[in-house]
Amino acid sequence: METIIIEKLRKEVETELTVHILPYWMEKMKDEQHGGFYGRITGEEQLMPEAEKGAILNARILWTFSSAYRLLHKTEYLETATRAKREIIDRFYDREHGGVYWSINASGMPLDTKKQIYAIGFAIYGLSEYHRATGDAEALEYAIRLFHDIEQHSFDKKKNGYCEALSRGWKEMADMRLSDKDANERKTMNTHLHILEPYANLFRVWKNERLEEKLRNLIRLFIDKIMNAETHHLQLFLNDDWESRYSIISYGHDIEASWLIHEAALVLGDKQLLAEIEPHIIGMAEAATEGFLSDGGMIYEMHTDTSSIDADRHWWVQAETIVGYADLYQHFNDKRALTRAIQCWEFVKRHLTDHANGEWYWSIRADGSINRNDDKAGFWKCPYHNGRMCMEIMERFSIFEH
Repeated sequence: METIIIEKLRKEVETELTVHILPYWMEKMKDEQHGGFYGRITGEEQLMPEAEKGAILNARILWTFSSAYRLLHKTEYLETATRAKREIIDRFYDREHGGVYWSINASGMPLDTKKQIYAIGFAIYGLSEYHRATGDAEALEYAIRLFHDIEQHSFDKKKNGYCEALSRGWKEMADMRLSDKDANERKTMNTHLHILEPYANLFRVWKNERLEEKLRNLIRLFIDKIMNAETHHLQLFLNDDWESRYSIISYGHDIEASWLIHEAALVLGDKQLLAEIEPHIIGMAEAATEGFLSDGGMIYEMHTDTSSIDADRHWWVQAETIVGYADLYQHFNDKRALTRAIQCWEFVKRHLTDHANGEWYWSIRADGSINRNDDKAGFWKCPYHNGRMCMEIMERFSIFEH
């Protein structure tokens, strides 16, 4: 019975990827006038051709289409990935100081030149996946350059971990926030997670001792410093001394981190490390389950000091929920987790997939209405979370015949 359920899921997510997600980006987001990709399509499907173009969006397009080409071998996926690679290397990469710009304008000129470490991490993620898919030497060279940039400029040699952001010339900045809703702290869970993620992918293709040491250190930081040992929830914002003054639970990050940390340890292949962290992996996913609703959706976050809840079901949270529960089933034979993954996928099909226009809506509000105020494609709304979910399910539960 499980085999039938999994095969149905696998086929459905492959259709989701190849029919509803990837074509949207290939057909609607290519900027034929200036090159690369447009910066934004609103939640009402209005193209904004003059919108700024973000490094995160372009790096995530690069990762998604590189991974899709690696799995499905379709020429059009390679062409889109190559277009994104050229955009990252030719327009976002800072040839004078290294790193990548936070954003460029619609015509491709540098706009916000700060060095947000989160964005550099995603550039490594995309470039390393392009190399993994194609063997391209240039992509690997730039991924390695960016790894060295992060280690040289962002790593805290005294107290461990990575700072959030620096100026174009790698100087300290007063405002280091990733977005307006974030706390202005030097160290955040989110940036560390999205350094761990690309470092694991880079290690797949570049077995470097220093990289291995840094990846191992990141896993330790999550278990020893970022995770709350009592609750298994992640602490989101921390000062230089790894102290948290905030009481926010992010259910999506809890379950996303559970499988990404597990993946990093599996890539390292250290059985002793795996044996130590796997109980914490399970603990993080189970902690996230506090936000899992009976309709199959995972809510966004909770402020424990006030008990206020943001019960919107965001697109990326649902995608990571499916992968996190799939990981528990695949590696620990947790059948409840498989049931939850299927429930969440059914929620996505019913509510989040835009069957008329393609892609997913940003979120479903707590009252069940569709959120069309936030972007359909944009600075933060990219094909990576939902695209990756599809490909994770395809790869974990399938022998490819393509």
